[in-house]
Amino acid sequence: MMTRKCVWDGIIGQNPARDFLRTAVQSRTVSHGYLFVGPAGTGKKTAARAFACATICDDDACGTCRACSRIKRDSHPDVQVLAPQGAASYLLDGQIRPLIRDIHLKPLEARHKFYILDQADLMGDSTANAFLKTLEEPPPGVTIILLAASYESVPPTIASRCLVVRFRQVSPSSAQALLEQRTGASPQEATAALAATGGVISRAAEFLQSSSRREARARILSILKDLPAYDEFDVLRACRELLVLVNAPLEETKAAHAQEIKNAEEIFGKSGGKTLQVRHKRELTAREREGVTEILSITESWLRDCLVLSLGLDELVLNTDVLDAMQEVAAVITPQAANRGLGAVSEARRRISYNVNVQLAVEAMLFDVREVLVCPRQ
Repeated sequence: MMTRKCVWDGIIGQNPARDFLRTAVQSRTVSHGYLFVGPAGTGKKTAARAFACATICDDDACGTCRACSRIKRDSHPDVQVLAPQGAASYLLDGQIRPLIRDIHLKPLEARHKFYILDQADLMGDSTANAFLKTLEEPPPGVTIILLAASYESVPPTIASRCLVVRFRQVSPSSAQALLEQRTGASPQEATAALAATGGVISRAAEFLQSSSRREARARILSILKDLPAYDEFDVLRACRELLVLVNAPLEETKAAHAQEIKNAEEIFGKSGGKTLQVRHKRELTAREREGVTEILSITESWLRDCLVLSLGLDELVLNTDVLDAMQEVAAVITPQAANRGLGAVSEARRRISYNVNVQLAVEAMLFDVREVLVCPRQ
């Protein structure tokens, strides 16, 4: 008999955390405040969304109903996900006060409201003090989930008010095995998907299910192979092409957003539609960043593979499906040159985190990587 899938299946490699949260939902003991701690890529945000789905869903955390689908797309009016904005400390006083007011409003659709605050360890002291009373005593039916790298990095006054849920780092070999088990992917496919998504298992599983994202990866790798022969115009054109490719999966999301705004305006008037527009814009920006992050991760993994091949460490290669092209580069590239290329990727990440125009950041990275490949012995 086939087991029915649900939102909990998306929490991969974190069984203690998953079981703790599922028990809270099943026993109706969902608390008002949680602190999810663990390294980046361990699935904290995926678990937070699953927790919200399981609490709000009327069909036993199905993961496919309208409520679950909207929560997973960050477009449910009663589940808000707040992410860092540029280089500023996460939540400033001017940002936290509107959030506090919203927390005290009644839910629009569901019986329960969720607020997921990413990178809570970047919260300043004044912001923490402004948020403290609300976190300590939110209205009934409100759950606040803070996501952070570690317990110690969160202001003590905030951390002590939350139930702590720990997420452990999953080793690359375990991540690959879990991904193969969950998706039926081959070892080669699983390894490539993890490389493209920075080792985040849940995102790697989504990557394997998306033909457009796999096509984008293939194009990125093709561009890297041909990059030494590109002139300036070719590099600029390749950058634009890549950004179009990684944003292609957003078209379906945009269509769903348009329908949701239309429905909200019919029920709540223009003000309801405007609120959703703001939230949808924030979601699309975050998802566009994820697409760009895949360009960077794939480029980084390709350069890393060229480096390990040049050192004779063939068993460490991740992108084995393009081994021949990488071996050509590895035959001439020096470790110093490869590290310069990897540094260009890191610089692109830094620029994007500081709200530099995404296209300019990717263009600069491609020009820098091209220079490395043109002069691989320097």
